[in-house]
Amino acid sequence: MAYILNIETSTKNCSVSIANDGELICLKEINTGGYSHAEKLHPFIHDCLLESKLDFSQIDAVCVGKGPGSYTGLRIGVSAAKGFCFANDIPLIAINSLEILAHSTDIDNGFIVPLIDARRMEVYSSVFSNQKEKVRETQAEIIDNESFNEYLEKGAVYFLGDGAEKCKEIINHKNAHFIDSHFPSAKNMVQISYEKYKKNDVENVAYFEPFYLKDFVATKQKK
Repeated sequence: MAYILNIETSTKNCSVSIANDGELICLKEINTGGYSHAEKLHPFIHDCLLESKLDFSQIDAVCVGKGPGSYTGLRIGVSAAKGFCFANDIPLIAINSLEILAHSTDIDNGFIVPLIDARRMEVYSSVFSNQKEKVRETQAEIIDNESFNEYLEKGAVYFLGDGAEKCKEIINHKNAHFIDSHFPSAKNMVQISYEKYKKNDVENVAYFEPFYLKDFVATKQKK
């Protein structure tokens, strides 16, 4: 029996779950359209433990969405996950946030393209088969009318995530389908994290860092 705490903070969705042997037993998440992770993450963890009737001594591992995504969101989620692992001497598991997003939908055939907004016309993206197998590695790219053509010519392509909205008016291919209101969620981490736990596919807690993909660029706050 393995209890795993899952944390996902790579987008505006702040999400926490607890699972037992890959079965979801508690989920807390909120998406207000802004970043409320600093205020919500630890109360969500506390509430999940209470509702699951567990304390941290019974948690066997912590899994975190490692990015790509929001720099601030990722730092908050990864810092919390590492702190819990250090304090309780338990393993740290990490999952690419685009893979988590891909697992939020099921299709019979074609491709799944999870997209996380990277500002302006840029997105973080990857490509998965209908069986959730990775077809193309994660990359940051600027969307134009030829984006993902090699997959669109082969069949249906399902775009989802907060980066998909900016693609709707640019990608007009007949095989392009857009799925609204999907974000990386701790709900969709439970089976992946359990499989990684069973394989001992864990991170070095001391040296693990978020998968930022792009260098951080500071901007002046608008007055």
